[in-house]
Amino acid sequence: MEFTNGMPAGELNSVTWIKSSHSNATGNCVELAALPDGQVAVRNSRDPQGPALVYTRDEVEAFVAGARGGEFDDVIG
Repeated sequence: MEFTNGMPAGELNSVTWIKSSHSNATGNCVELAALPDGQVAVRNSRDPQGPALVYTRDEVEAFVAGARGGEFDDVIG
């Protein structure tokens, strides 16, 4: 299977989606799943059959490092 940006998340049947324990009280959050080819898929938990964005492992590592470092605090501030 080829994994592409915007593919229906519902087509990713063989993956395990993980939601942050920091999601809000109603459980709305983004979810991530490791793909068999080493990439990472991201979906909106409110629309689990909707589109999935697919990123390389390096892209996700850069994002997580930036989030940990506070680089995106102004976006949610």
